[in-house]
Amino acid sequence: MTSLGGTDLVDWNLAVSTATRMTRSGPEVSRDEARAIVAELRRHATASEEHVRSFTGLNSGAVDTPVLVVDRPGWVRANVAGFREVLQPLMARMRERRASMPGGSALTMVGSKVTGVEVGMLLSFLSSRVLGQYETFAPATPALPGGGGPGTGVAGRLLLVAPNIVHVERELDVHPHDFRLWVCLHEETHRTQFTAVPWLRDHMEGEIQAFLAEADVDPATLVERFRQAAQSVTGQRAQEEARQGRDAEAGLGIVDLVQTPRQREILDRLTAVMSLLEGHADFVMDGVGPAVVPSVAEIREKFTRRRQTGAGRLDRALRRLLGMDAKLRQYRDGERFVRTVVERSGMEGFNKVWTSPNTLPTKDEISRPDQWVARVRPGAA
Repeated sequence: MTSLGGTDLVDWNLAVSTATRMTRSGPEVSRDEARAIVAELRRHATASEEHVRSFTGLNSGAVDTPVLVVDRPGWVRANVAGFREVLQPLMARMRERRASMPGGSALTMVGSKVTGVEVGMLLSFLSSRVLGQYETFAPATPALPGGGGPGTGVAGRLLLVAPNIVHVERELDVHPHDFRLWVCLHEETHRTQFTAVPWLRDHMEGEIQAFLAEADVDPATLVERFRQAAQSVTGQRAQEEARQGRDAEAGLGIVDLVQTPRQREILDRLTAVMSLLEGHADFVMDGVGPAVVPSVAEIREKFTRRRQTGAGRLDRALRRLLGMDAKLRQYRDGERFVRTVVERSGMEGFNKVWTSPNTLPTKDEISRPDQWVARVRPGAA
């Protein structure tokens, strides 16, 4: 990884080392068990590809992206590479703004170290919770830092976080084989979405960059939000809020830094497309599940309960700060949208959603699927 050191507002190298140092390895398994788990996840990922394509009617043709089974530090390293790529324009502007201040260069060098530690703490927290992820903005050619084989020349890759999958299947007391396949179905759906719909990645990146281009956030404010989130990980913020008689869950999240009407418009569009993608993955996972995952009903019931209850007040406070509560709503609202449209128009009719950015649902249409049907498929209304 190229060192940015003090030239950036976040020392990404320090973020990685901090997260790696703080992150626990996960459930105890023998070396032979670990090899068997990795091999099984790879088999399930391969099988899921055909299951998802058959159910959805989406076909990526010759386009393919890597499937990588990683540990928690591997997930951290992969995501830092993506963060740096996506946030580079925003970081460059904030760096210029800080440099124009008296003593700005020195502040940047010191601040990047502090923020690097805090971002590392957040990554450590998240690395123990993510089961899998289609890393949309992964570099096209480099291999995963720390291993993973050569690059393919195609952007994007699927990550399956083995220790987290094992942890949750044990926590829920569900059949390991079924649960691993069920998770792979969800994540493979995301992979299929982006490989079968060529314009989707560029559209998402364009929206994100447009959102960041509108950002006029004071560096100190952004750093303070990261500090609040990092303190939530260690319990410092929750303790401080309790001493002051305030509810940590009521605090503003990082997403609340949205300031301009233009940003709100872009965020609404991003929220809609993320709801679509997450809801579609849940719909496919449950649609394919009964045929290939015998205990799918038990898994869904237990996993949904786990999503809703979370892990206590501290966990809920951090989810609020990072905007993760919005993601939980995206699963629910998006799945309802997909299910309703498929019931009304069939899978072929629903797949009109992938025609172009103009056929993506709006935020209002996610809540009112009939409006999308009337707009995109007027004959079916």
